[in-house]
Amino acid sequence: MTDIAQEFAYDAAAVHAATDRLLVSVAKLDDEAVGEPSLLPDWTRGHVLAHLARNADALANLLTWARTGTRTPMYASPAARDADIERDAGRPLAAHVEDLRSSAERWETACSALGPEGLSYEVEMRNGVIEQAGRLPFRRLAEVELHHVDLGVGYTVDHLAPEYVDAELAFLAERRLKDDAEVAALELRTDDGRSWRTGRADGTPLTVSGSPTALVGWLTGRTAGAGLVTGGGARLPELPDR
Repeated sequence: MTDIAQEFAYDAAAVHAATDRLLVSVAKLDDEAVGEPSLLPDWTRGHVLAHLARNADALANLLTWARTGTRTPMYASPAARDADIERDAGRPLAAHVEDLRSSAERWETACSALGPEGLSYEVEMRNGVIEQAGRLPFRRLAEVELHHVDLGVGYTVDHLAPEYVDAELAFLAERRLKDDAEVAALELRTDDGRSWRTGRADGTPLTVSGSPTALVGWLTGRTAGAGLVTGGGARLPELPDR
């Protein structure tokens, strides 16, 4: 089995486990709690749940694209994506749970249908981002894990699996934030000795050190930077809201 096939299978299994954890948390809510604010600005928990269900279908669309070679966008349009979330946000808990379950099943079916030849196929995500189909389970894993945190139901960044945290930190440093002119020049250092140079390519980087979990929490906007230490005691820079 190739590396990309192993990664695909591992991440797909991780998505299944993360979705199960999410459903356990959601089942403890009630209709009133679904309508309460989440940890994301201007979104209720219902908005987060609706987004998670539609994102499963959107990423399944990309897997279909990779399998068939026929362009199948994530969403019909940005406006349609937003409208679907608004439409579904106010539903009762039972409807959200059923939607999460059924969309997860459709996602898993799409994963199972993608053969080895489709793993290297490149598809276009939102905002023009190009990604290999074999990396889509990791993308889905990030959605499930981080939005589970956003629900504000007691699942925090400290509950994230270490394997996911390590993969997410490398992804953020090596791809998402790398050479981003809106991100301060940074040198990220973990307690176990790993380091990354990321952010703006010019200028002297600010060293930010801490555990992988603390770094991921800050870089994804889920924490204010608790547990991190900066070189010279400088303040942590503001990160763009993405």
